[in-house]
Amino acid sequence: MISAAKPSGNDTGPIRLGMVGGGQGAFIGAVHRIAARLDGHFQLVAGALSSDPERARESGAELGLDSDRCYESFQQMAVAEAARNDGIEAVSIVTPNHMHYPAARAFLGAGIHVICDKPLTSTLADANDLAALVEKSGKLFILTHNYTGYPMVRQAREMVAQGMLGTIRLVHAEYPQDWLTEAEEASGNKQAEWRTDPAQSGAGGCVGDIGTHAWNLASFVSGLETDSLAADLDSFVEGRRLDDNVHVMLRFKAQGEERPAKGMLWASQVAPGNENCLKLRIYGSKGGLEWEQEHPNELWYTPFGQAKQKLTRGGAGAMPAASRVTRIPAGHPEGYLEGFANIYGEAAAAIRARRGNNSSLPEDIIFPTVQDGVKGIRFIDACVKSSSDNAGWVKL
Repeated sequence: MISAAKPSGNDTGPIRLGMVGGGQGAFIGAVHRIAARLDGHFQLVAGALSSDPERARESGAELGLDSDRCYESFQQMAVAEAARNDGIEAVSIVTPNHMHYPAARAFLGAGIHVICDKPLTSTLADANDLAALVEKSGKLFILTHNYTGYPMVRQAREMVAQGMLGTIRLVHAEYPQDWLTEAEEASGNKQAEWRTDPAQSGAGGCVGDIGTHAWNLASFVSGLETDSLAADLDSFVEGRRLDDNVHVMLRFKAQGEERPAKGMLWASQVAPGNENCLKLRIYGSKGGLEWEQEHPNELWYTPFGQAKQKLTRGGAGAMPAASRVTRIPAGHPEGYLEGFANIYGEAAAAIRARRGNNSSLPEDIIFPTVQDGVKGIRFIDACVKSSSDNAGWVKL
């Protein structure tokens, strides 16, 4: 994670944004566009919205883009936009996983900031290479692990950092869904097709799609680094080429002289009755925290030996880390789209700081970086290796 300075008054105009992927029928592209415009920070002005040229043009026209800025390829878009005086300042990459690396490489090479959906890439080699390219380019790279943008997740992170839970002992994360309980990829569902295709998704199926979200959230809130893991990956649906269920045991790195914390992670896309049940539980020597994505405005805090307390977004006890990413008064729900928008808001602050030639990005604005993405790919890689070795322990 990185922190960014808040922008000066001369750097507050809308940021010119391009998009790769996210054309007609693409779910996540629409989510990114809503998030980018929710607070007025970005203006979408260009796109290479599909690998099919006709669909790319039609998608751009539907979004009101000028015809000369509806590109047939991201390579063409990167070159053309870099040459314009009014070219894009940042690009949002919302393609299947295997296209993240080549698209990001093209725009970093053109001197354009990158906002990219997770996971970072489809292979560890590409992830490491991309991290080196980001360092060389000097450009910002924002990875949209959107759950890190939820106010009560920020609250939980701050409470852990302030020692309110004492020494962390246990970290439990889970993310069950049920939408792939049957062979949805054989029915023409585009989202299921690429997510279950190793050539597009990478070596991990469920573990890469939602397992990384659970692991990233656990790491973000607890502040702990994973030392090693033992993973058991399964493909329960006959003929499915990638995992649709994963169980992982986690060992975290030691905190000083204390015993290392232990953890468990379960992610599944074949658990009937579950929609998007991302949950996190953290327990320390002084208390515990519980948070559920389907009830994102609530955080349960239990000091040891005392009654459980429900903390709410915008309510009594809200800390600055949560309040600064809260838009509306308590009792009015904020959720998935606002969490995404908070990541885009953090990205905007960092980009505006760079407009003012501010090379350092200090203070309290936080977003996932390319290094967080590399760690996520290492997690996927370690899970796959562990499972292939009968759930043996693997160092990260």
